[in-house]
Amino acid sequence: MTTQTLRSLIGNQQTKVGTFLFEFATPGIGQILKAAGADYAVLDMEHTGFGFDRVREVVRYCQAAELPLIVRVPSQQRHHISRALDAGAEGVMVPIVSSVVQAKAVLEAAKYWPDGTRGVALGLAHERFEMRSEPVLERFAEQNRRTVIILQVEDPRGAEAADEIAALPGVDALWLGHFDLSNFLGIPGAFDDPRFEAAVTRIIAAWRGASRGAALAITTEGAATASAMGRPEVSTPAEAGSTRIASRSAGPPPSPARGPRRTPPRS
Repeated sequence: MTTQTLRSLIGNQQTKVGTFLFEFATPGIGQILKAAGADYAVLDMEHTGFGFDRVREVVRYCQAAELPLIVRVPSQQRHHISRALDAGAEGVMVPIVSSVVQAKAVLEAAKYWPDGTRGVALGLAHERFEMRSEPVLERFAEQNRRTVIILQVEDPRGAEAADEIAALPGVDALWLGHFDLSNFLGIPGAFDDPRFEAAVTRIIAAWRGASRGAALAITTEGAATASAMGRPEVSTPAEAGSTRIASRSAGPPPSPARGPRRTPPRS
């Protein structure tokens, strides 16, 4: 059976359901999530105390389960992005990307030449520590294809620039950060406010308009918000919740009302 990769998930038209890891990162977590039906996991560094030693561990746990892993890095700093990828993450999720300039900087840090300026350290975790003899440029290209970039659009400036951000080559998905978006708009939690709805509409339009078929990622709670606005197709998974990633041309994902996938109860 062919191993499912994060790139293969992004590249097809079905909605994918995964989960955030905010607290539980034990050795069996990859196997547990796989058995529960998760398509991928997101290890969160932005809102937790997880450091890069934990990232290295969870990468191995998920590799053992053949479960694609995204790392949400704590900032846009270059060393946060490149270290997560060097540790073996298949993709990075980057917070509060508000402009094309910031989006390009993320891509620069994440991609090897000629697509970026990521520092070179081959033969490490992202190559499974293999001794390889292929030409360096071939290995660069392989890693560039493998690496998935998800940008969090969660403030008014990001919403305004969403169409340009989504159109950038190398941007694989936009993350609709519904709570931070309402917060930065000065209306925390007011998801029925016309200003919030207008910003969400703009982000969704950018996702739909991306000619390359960029995906849209969103929490279950955000999906419920979008569904209430008549947009049930924009859903994405957490230990206490769920996220989905929908390809641009995908049909409607499962109704957010069904909630996240749960581990079957123990007998």
